[in-house]
Amino acid sequence: MRQKLLGLVLCALAAPLQAETLSIMSFNIFGGGASDGKPVDETLAVIRAMDPDIVGLQETRLISEICEAEYCPADGASAAAVLAAELGYYYYEQTQENVALWSNAVISRYPIIGQSNNDLGVQIDVNGTEIWLFNIQLDDEPYQPYQALGIEYGPAPFVNTEPELIKWATRTRSPALDLLFADFTKPGDAIIIITGDFGEPSALDWTEATVEAGLHPLAVQWPTTQRLADAGFVDAYRAIWPDPLEKPAFTWTPRWTTEDDPEDHHDRIDYIFVRGATDRPVTMREAAIVGEPGIRSDIIIEPWPSDHRAVFAIVEF
Repeated sequence: MRQKLLGLVLCALAAPLQAETLSIMSFNIFGGGASDGKPVDETLAVIRAMDPDIVGLQETRLISEICEAEYCPADGASAAAVLAAELGYYYYEQTQENVALWSNAVISRYPIIGQSNNDLGVQIDVNGTEIWLFNIQLDDEPYQPYQALGIEYGPAPFVNTEPELIKWATRTRSPALDLLFADFTKPGDAIIIITGDFGEPSALDWTEATVEAGLHPLAVQWPTTQRLADAGFVDAYRAIWPDPLEKPAFTWTPRWTTEDDPEDHHDRIDYIFVRGATDRPVTMREAAIVGEPGIRSDIIIEPWPSDHRAVFAIVEF
């Protein structure tokens, strides 16, 4: 009997850990739709339709009446608490003021049990596994696609070479990335997910092939997404849909302008990035752009309440 019990114990120890599936959404909610006069119910309907486990929310408050490229503070109450209450989710408002946040919040089906020093990330207990979700919104001024295309937006000069665009992008967003990387010291070797409106395109999208196809004006190794890739993070959408010609995946903007409007440039600037832990590698299972009816949305929800499309992903660990 003792040998039989020992055998059962050894089998239990050798058994693989059960796989856990986690669905994530990154959603710039445009003040819960209120920045365009829409009720928060429309934003709630989007999240209910997707049924994500965790959502990184950006622009949870209204854009103020005084809003310019260089200065545009948030105003009013956050929609995140209302959304969390209606969904029965845990909720964390990222209230610290710094260059990586603009009215951000996290809502989660799983308990939120801690936060990072710069308020960029939260620790989430997913059935006993520690997950860290970092949710950011980076500065969009100066906005390099507009600099490259000669579109007026703030006082920055127009530039039309890759080195100049990289220089301006680095100057604009590297302080926020420094804060983010400083916050990574707290989770250590845990599973890390990043959601956010980066205000910057991806190096995986502005390629020679997309230039030839007329999607972008020139090839650029954009520094923000590249810095995350160099640190071992995987772009969840491009892991599933690697071809930017097949899936341009534009998240900005489904409102106000058409893709041939010379006063704007449609692009992918909203992301989910994932990095596994040493003992918990992460596998990408699904990814989609969620938005209004049209060819740029993988999943269509109508009415659509935001000026950004959302990013959705399912991972397994």
